[in-house]
Amino acid sequence: MDISKDYQMMLEAYQKAEGNPEVFSNSKVAHLVVHKNQVLGKHLVPGLKIEPKETKDGIDLKIRVLPDIMLEYPVHLCFGVLPKEGKQLIKIDAEVGENSKVSILAHCVFPNAVKVQHVMEAKIRVRKNGFYEYNEVHFHGDEGGVVVIPRAKVILEEGARLTTNFQLTHGRVGLLDIDYEIEGGKDTVSEMLAKAYGYGSDKIIIKERCSLVGDGARGIIKSRVAVKDTARSEVYSEIKAYGKNSRGHVDCVEIVQGKAQARAVPIVDVFEESAKVTHEAAIGSVDKKQMETLMSRGLSQEEAVDVIIKGMLK
Repeated sequence: MDISKDYQMMLEAYQKAEGNPEVFSNSKVAHLVVHKNQVLGKHLVPGLKIEPKETKDGIDLKIRVLPDIMLEYPVHLCFGVLPKEGKQLIKIDAEVGENSKVSILAHCVFPNAVKVQHVMEAKIRVRKNGFYEYNEVHFHGDEGGVVVIPRAKVILEEGARLTTNFQLTHGRVGLLDIDYEIEGGKDTVSEMLAKAYGYGSDKIIIKERCSLVGDGARGIIKSRVAVKDTARSEVYSEIKAYGKNSRGHVDCVEIVQGKAQARAVPIVDVFEESAKVTHEAAIGSVDKKQMETLMSRGLSQEEAVDVIIKGMLK
């Protein structure tokens, strides 16, 4: 296997997924590049430990941010499968130390996929007053042959903050099945956002759950999903409030075109009289006036719909 060739191809796919390959040559920026189950590139910075272990079908990652560390630049991770067929299982064990801050930008690239499975299983703990941001951007080919199954369980200790952003808007989705579970302690803040655009016969399933266990805990779950042709989407957003004066909100918007189908299920439970959780969900077609305005400027109906949907997803 030509590792240098695979590395270059991964960087090219990374760029198509709106990544900047120059970060991999910047000594101030930590990064890890993984093709299938092989580490192609790795660079660390002080205060950050990443220990990858190659397995039969993927990588086991141990990530540690030491206490009192504020990482200046995002940590860049690039996972991918270049051939038409393959499987990649990523297991992540991450811990952010007390009073520490880290932002991770993960690009998952499958440009030629016809029969590819990508599974992520993550266990994350953010210690007292820590901050953990995880941004995941996907780039798929046009065959729709990708199965993406991300799973994550996150525990936030007192005063910790979490932000997650999942985006799959480039290429066919294939099958997406997200399942995230967050437990927030005292005075924690959780923010989850998922964006996906499915067409053809794609299927999107998003399940996000947040338990506001500690007093003063706050959480918000947002999703922006668009489906057209015969694609289907199911979004389940759940917030449970146990702590005194805890606050939560669910916000789901789905756009449906053609013969596509969409379902939104907001679930809110309150177990403490001083807590409050709200929700809103909207499913419908694109705005008619916006579409007519774009069509009057020379766009076809399909092009106008795509512009509106991509605007919402941005």
